[in-house]
Amino acid sequence: MNLLTVSAEEVERCLPYDECIPLMREAMIALSQGRTRQLLRHILDLSEGRAFGSMLGAMLDDGTFGAKLVSVYPENFAKGGHSHQGVVLLFDGATGAPSAALEAGTITAIRTAAASAAATDALARTGARRLAILGYGEQAWRHVEAIRVVRDIEQVTVWGRSAERAEAFASRVQENGLAATAMSDARQAVAEADIVCTVTASPEPILLGEWVADGTHVNAVGSSRAGPAEIDNDLVVRSRFFADHREGVLAQGAEFLRARAAGRVDDSHVLGEIGEVMAGTLEGRRSERDVTIYKSLGNIAQDLAAARHIVARLGREDRR
Repeated sequence: MNLLTVSAEEVERCLPYDECIPLMREAMIALSQGRTRQLLRHILDLSEGRAFGSMLGAMLDDGTFGAKLVSVYPENFAKGGHSHQGVVLLFDGATGAPSAALEAGTITAIRTAAASAAATDALARTGARRLAILGYGEQAWRHVEAIRVVRDIEQVTVWGRSAERAEAFASRVQENGLAATAMSDARQAVAEADIVCTVTASPEPILLGEWVADGTHVNAVGSSRAGPAEIDNDLVVRSRFFADHREGVLAQGAEFLRARAAGRVDDSHVLGEIGEVMAGTLEGRRSERDVTIYKSLGNIAQDLAAARHIVARLGREDRR
C-alpha cells in the first residue's frame, strides 16, 4: 500500500487562508447542493471529559471519500499541546484504496477558522471592523488570522476566564499588527463588536443576547456536539440563524437545541445552510440591523476539501 503521509508542518504550509477560505466556500456550496455525502459525526465519550470522534463522507464531483478520526483531550491546551489530535484519511475514488493520511489537528484548526471567515464574508456587514473573540486558545488565534482576510479588522477585543491568558493573547495580536485589548468580562468585550467569535469549551452560555448590538454577526464555533452551549436562548431567538449543515445542527447544535427544548423556536428557525447563502439561493443578511449567527459544527466535506487540496499541491511540487 503506497500511502502518502502528511505532517502538521506540511498541512500548515499547503493550506494558507487565502486558499482555504475559497475552498471552504466551495465545499459548503457543494454540501448544500447535494454534491457531497456525509454521516452525522459519532462521538465516543472517554474518561475525564475526553472524547473520540469519527466523521465519514464523500465528494461526489471526483469520487474522493474518506474519514476523520480525532481525539479531544481538553487538558492538552494548558500543557502547550493540541486538544484535537488525529488523522484525515483519503481513499482513491477509482480503486478504493487508502491514498493519504494527513495530520488532522492542523487541518481542523485551519479549515474551521477559514469556514468561519467565509461565513463572515457572506453574513457580516461590509464595513465590519471590530472583532471580539471569546476564548484564547488555538481557534481564537486562527479566527483572528482568518477573519482579517475577509474584513479590514481594526480592533480586536478578547475575553477569557484567565485574565493572564487573555492579556497574553491580546499582546500576541498586537505583535501581529492589530490593536487589541483584553477585557475583564465578556459583555464588555462584545459591546461594540461588529463580529463576535465564540471559541470556548464552556458548558454553559458565555454570550447573552442582551449584550449583542444590532447588526452584529456571530460565529458560534466552540461547541461541536449536543450539550455544551456558548450562546443563550435569547440570542438564538433574535438572530437569523444559519447552519453549516442543517441536518447536523438539528441533531447536534447545542445552542439551537436548548432554545428549541425551551419552546422558544422550532426547526424552521434554522433558516438553512451557509452554502445556500453563498450560492445566492437563500437570503442572508437583510438589513444593517440584523443579528446573524453562523453555527459551526464542522463537517467532513470541509476536511476532505482541505485534504484533497493539500495532496494535489504536494503532487504538483513533486512533479517540478
